[in-house]
Amino acid sequence: QVQLVESGGGSVQPGGSLRLSCTASGSELPSSAHSMAWFRQAPGKEREGVAAIYLRGSPIYADSVKGRFTISRDKANNMVYLQMTMLKVEDTAMYYCAASPRHGLSLAGIWYPSWGQGTQVTVSS
Repeated sequence: QVQLVESGGGSVQPGGSLRLSCTASGSELPSSAHSMAWFRQAPGKEREGVAAIYLRGSPIYADSVKGRFTISRDKANNMVYLQMTMLKVEDTAMYYCAASPRHGLSLAGIWYPSWGQGTQVTVSS
């Protein structure tokens, strides 16, 4: 496993933007983080996969964020980002970074053995 630390959360008005960052560390890098992803969980709701990125190829996104969110990674520095634009009230949630040694892409939580502590995103007017 790897250690993951998220940052960049905060409060923003609808239509605003935020950029989340996730820093991965640990002796098992980079093999433990071939695939990385962002998940979110709102109070009373199930955890939802938001976006995932592999070492190469195109990322995948949940339908609810397509066209608004962009995931990217800096492999040299073991970081992954989530640029969020046109934020909506329903995007309010705790956002978690996750990493997996598996090759490929998935928005299923079970795919990822390593998780960060989360960063809160609140969208309200």
